[in-house]
Amino acid sequence: MVRSPTSAAGGTGHRWISDATIFQRYNYSDMAFWDNIADLFRQAEESTPAKPAIHELIVRSPEEIADFERWKRTHNSRRLLDWLNQQFTFHLEGLPTDKGLGFLDTDSSRGFVIYLQELNYSKADIVHFFDFLKERIQSLNYRSDISDRRLFSRKDWVETQERHYLKPRIKLDENPIQQQFGNITIQLEIRDDLVHNLRLRATVYNDSMYEEAASFRALMVALEGND
Repeated sequence: MVRSPTSAAGGTGHRWISDATIFQRYNYSDMAFWDNIADLFRQAEESTPAKPAIHELIVRSPEEIADFERWKRTHNSRRLLDWLNQQFTFHLEGLPTDKGLGFLDTDSSRGFVIYLQELNYSKADIVHFFDFLKERIQSLNYRSDISDRRLFSRKDWVETQERHYLKPRIKLDENPIQQQFGNITIQLEIRDDLVHNLRLRATVYNDSMYEEAASFRALMVALEGND
């Protein structure tokens, strides 16, 4: 038995309603709602990277955009970029780098991965840095092709992958085509709402249709900028 917050007809006291009455009142109207909730849990449990439970575009709210603009005026954006470029210099010189960072350099892919569990930054800092890298790359005559989010189940955690995919503003009538640094993917991996790693990868074309891509070192210098 529960007490209704509405008063009995013509009185000021509360009416007592039986559990059976509550079930009768809400069972039919809410059944579709609970079916949808159960279906969402089922989809999450059965989801995979190829078949995520949720796949949506990333759309930042006005509040998130305002927070991002404030964050850019703090030292954290500069500190992360400076650290990244310092570690890249160590990598080029054959010196040991921090265990929180790794670099990739092959014929077709160049990039880095930051192991965020090794760093002392908040989730908000990392999400802002993720968007900050996108903004930096767009300033290099790149366009955003897609920014999306996938959520799916792993064996021991729920994983969210956020991605910015950017392409150079190429002119198809050029011969060969200027590919700049190649197509760039920035990906943020979150496990159970904890940031896990951040990856940036530039994928280049090596066929005769394209001008040789600029080096990854040149990209890192361009990302650092002058401010």
